[in-house]
This record gives sequence, structure tokens and C-alpha cells, in this order.
Amino acid sequence: MPGMAWDTEGTRRRLKEAAAAEFAEHGPDGTTMARIAERAGINKERLYKYFGDKQALFETVLTDELDKLAASVAPVPSGFEEIGEFAGRTFDYQAAHPQLVRLLLWEGLSGGVADEANRTAHYKKKARAYALAQRDGVLDDELSPEHLVFMIIGLAAWWVSAPQVARMLTGADDSDPAEHARRRASVVTAAERLARPRRGVSR
Repeated sequence: MPGMAWDTEGTRRRLKEAAAAEFAEHGPDGTTMARIAERAGINKERLYKYFGDKQALFETVLTDELDKLAASVAPVPSGFEEIGEFAGRTFDYQAAHPQLVRLLLWEGLSGGVADEANRTAHYKKKARAYALAQRDGVLDDELSPEHLVFMIIGLAAWWVSAPQVARMLTGADDSDPAEHARRRASVVTAAERLARPRRGVSR
């Protein structure tokens, strides 16, 4: 029955939203299935039925959040003309969705990796694209492509990863529109300087 299918989908969505919030706040070890179910207003047995154990649920939530990032931030154009703006768009998304960075930090602390094979393939594909752009002289080739990919990710995410350090340095936080704009501009400029070939510089 269509109504029943819709209810099931709505229930799964509410449970995943509650799980994402709980995991982001408390990490996998500090979160209980009972609290997730309570937050969603849904029976705990249904949570187990839909997602299995807590680790499987954490991996599902993190994979979903990464998919949302990929769907929301257009990839760097093949010519890499807008690498700075790509970093800026990624920063915008991370600032608006700090849960994702927190989930990644918890994943790193826990020692497990969700959907490792697919994510590794995704990052390797990115690194190959950067390597081709370096070969063609579009991107600077002083850094390895893998390191360059990682540093562009870091530029966009680190403001959200350590907001207390950012606040101590700048005297403001990202809820201040002017400060958000300054941070975004710095991310764009830093990505351009990091990735673009330096004209007239001999090595």
C-alpha cells in the first residue's frame, strides 16, 4: 500500500535525522539506540529492524551526510578554473551543516571507517583529476595530487572542526555574516594560492 510505504520512508528519515544529531553531539560510543529512538519519537525495536546495530546505523548516517555534500556542492569543473570557488562552496556547506564535520571527527576518533572501499575510490578519482590538471599546467605540481586534495578539503572544513580556535583568533564566530564572508574569502584565496601555478617564480 502506498500509504504504508510512505510511512516507512518517513519513519526511516526521522530515525536517520535523530541519529545524525545524536552521533554528532555524542559520538558512536556516547550515543544509545534508545536515545535515538526517543529523539525520533519512534519505537526502539523499529530502529533495530530498519538499521541493525549502532555501528551500522552510524555508517549509514555518515554515508548519507557525505552523499548530501556531494549532491549539494558542484564538483570542480574539469578545467579547474574555479578551484578557489569550489573550496568556497564547500566551506559554505560545511558551515551550514556542521554535523558532517563532527561525524567525520568522531569516525576518526573511533578508528572505524564507513563505506571505506567506495570512499577510497571516490578520493582516488579526485586525486587522478588533480594529477591530470597538474600535468597540463593548470594546477601547481609542487604538492602531490593526493596532498593537494586533502589540503583543499582541510581549508574548507577546519573552520568548522575547531570553531573555538577560530573564535579566539578572530573574536567572532560563523553566525556573524561579515565574519562568514571574511572566512569564505580567505578559503577561496588560500585555495587559489595553494593550487594555482605561481607565475614568474623559478624553482
